[in-house]
Amino acid sequence: MAVMSGSEAMVEALRNEGVTIVMGLVGSAYMDALDIFPQAGIRFLPVRHEQNAAHMADGYARVTGRPGVCTAQNGPGVTNMVTGIAAAYLAHSPVVLISPGVTSASVGSDGFQEADQMKIFAGITKYQVQVNRADRFPEYFRNAYRIALAELGPVQVDVPRDYLYHEVDVEILPPARYRVAARGAGNPDALQAAAELLAKAEYPVILAGLGVVYADARKEVEALAEFLSAPVVTSYLHNDAFPASHRLAAGPIGYGGSKAAMRLISKADVVLALGSRLSIFGTLGQYGFDYWPKGAKLIQVDINPRQIGRVKPFDVGIIGDAKLAAAEILRRARAVQPDRKPNAARVDAVRQERQAWAEELGKLSSSDRVPISPRRALKELAAALPDGTIVTTDIGNICSLANAYLQFNRPRSFLPALSFGNCGFAYPAALGAKLGRPDAPVVALVGDGAWGMSLNEVLTAVQEQIPVVAVVMNNNQWGAEKKNQIDYYGNRFIGTNIMPIDYAAIAKSMGADAHRVEHFDQIGAAITAAVKSNRPALVEIVVNSEELFDPFRRDALRAPKRYLARYQLEATPVRA
Repeated sequence: MAVMSGSEAMVEALRNEGVTIVMGLVGSAYMDALDIFPQAGIRFLPVRHEQNAAHMADGYARVTGRPGVCTAQNGPGVTNMVTGIAAAYLAHSPVVLISPGVTSASVGSDGFQEADQMKIFAGITKYQVQVNRADRFPEYFRNAYRIALAELGPVQVDVPRDYLYHEVDVEILPPARYRVAARGAGNPDALQAAAELLAKAEYPVILAGLGVVYADARKEVEALAEFLSAPVVTSYLHNDAFPASHRLAAGPIGYGGSKAAMRLISKADVVLALGSRLSIFGTLGQYGFDYWPKGAKLIQVDINPRQIGRVKPFDVGIIGDAKLAAAEILRRARAVQPDRKPNAARVDAVRQERQAWAEELGKLSSSDRVPISPRRALKELAAALPDGTIVTTDIGNICSLANAYLQFNRPRSFLPALSFGNCGFAYPAALGAKLGRPDAPVVALVGDGAWGMSLNEVLTAVQEQIPVVAVVMNNNQWGAEKKNQIDYYGNRFIGTNIMPIDYAAIAKSMGADAHRVEHFDQIGAAITAAVKSNRPALVEIVVNSEELFDPFRRDALRAPKRYLARYQLEATPVRA
């Protein structure tokens, strides 16, 4: 036990967890703790908008596996973080939100900058606690970290500001005394049933999801796939769940994904879904092809019991760690078939499907038109990225199509906006990723609409010397929504056009390096120069506004039916 202030107790709890960086925007509500961050070895990373601090913490958590920490002034500062915390919640990212509040004596008085910060975050956090005694700071932060890592999601510690000044006598326990890292492989009977199903399958296919990334299960999944000669497809927007260079890798399913992956999984008689919740949107038919094998047996492995059978009925459900489960299934499958030989025909089928898709994608991406075809831009971008690059992507028409082009051989390399699908995610997440992995090149892929929400953080990157490259696809429109207006609303463009802006000039004025690219053969050189500069940089690519891809949410749209005469509109023949 040791006597200290509430601020010291809170900061010691953070230091005890190995926290070296906190993202946020300065505020008086936690300034007493902020004042001693440097002495604790904690760097405060000031942002220009609080939402971006949450996204930075999310990006940091995804690449490191350690919780990212964010904070802000009570009231408007904290409420600005709602979108970022919601995004982390649906991405299963361990983020610790420290939400300072008004004094304990003034709660409920509608005082200056007061908000019910607990209710606001109730549905988008795994754990919440409001400090009610200063001597419980260590306990509450222990709980927060334990649950953030055990349940993989954001947690909130709400701190009445007056408790930071209290004198307390507390003990700071080492994490080993309150957090258990070990997980299990799953129920032995279920593991045995899975092993027998896979060993006896005519065409087994492995679907690798985020759980494979978080469990660091690459080697185990590779070994299982090789024993089974099973194609491995990755779940939607988890392209880094299995190395693209592996001979059994087929690529990602889902919007803008790999036709090779979809054709191969459509043949499966047994699907092993490792660390995937099998989301409805992530398994929708694509390219006019309903690829999910409805007659296949499904084995679902997930660490979270809430996800097992949540979307698709399973034949074998296993609550377990993807790494341990894969290793145990392999051990048992080898016992079932100790003399199993590789299936050369199936391995060759993966090669043929990949080659056919690569050729088709190459033809789709071969245009030399000006303005640049978005597909050609994505092709040139993917080719220019150095090995080991971490890529974050925003939501939107072009960014989502990048799913077909981005390939990774290392886990924790692909950070898309995922299920919350909010614009403005990619750039701040990239800043957080670079802070967590300063050794790796980090590139954010952003549309011009989303860039308008996050370009203010270029100032943060310049001030804090964070060398992230933003690649902005500029077509002067909200492309995903415009595609809906083209397909369903007669080319009536309401709210989808964006005035032309020279984003490269803006970035230069902020102190960043910037390149404006108007021809496809300039893309590679611009990306290479931006990465090699080791400075905050922007590559603005002017892309063709008429080339748009499939509606992003055609599952949720349909041709409108109008009843009143005033709303009987004709299609607008000329695009605006």
